[in-house]
Amino acid sequence: MITIKKHVEQLFADIPVTEESLFMKEEILHGLEDKVDILMAQGKSEEDAINKAIVELGDLTDLRMELAEARVKPPKAYLAWTHFQFSLVGAALIIGLLLFINISYTPTVLWVVFPAFAIVWWPLAMYFRCLRVQGEVMN
Repeated sequence: MITIKKHVEQLFADIPVTEESLFMKEEILHGLEDKVDILMAQGKSEEDAINKAIVELGDLTDLRMELAEARVKPPKAYLAWTHFQFSLVGAALIIGLLLFINISYTPTVLWVVFPAFAIVWWPLAMYFRCLRVQGEVMN
């Protein structure tokens, strides 16, 4: 049975590890082990049963292509919301830095309000981008 495990590991060597690929790998492994058990019960030697089961499994090119295409790509909506969160944190840090500079050097003049309005447009734009992407995903 070690030969079967090695064969299945070799089949899935260049496929990214996802839940789907792990599930398919286990299914193929269990199917091959069951086939070997059936062939051995019919009187074949273990080596012959393993070879016959592997030959009957055939070429998994289509399955491998499908699993390879299903690489883990975060959906557009997830990326858009991640960019929105990044813009919120980035804007808060920039405004915080400007506020620190304002309080440190010119505490009598509150000039930080003006660039803060400009900086707030970044997360606002990202929020509306998220809504647009989410609307595209829904349709």
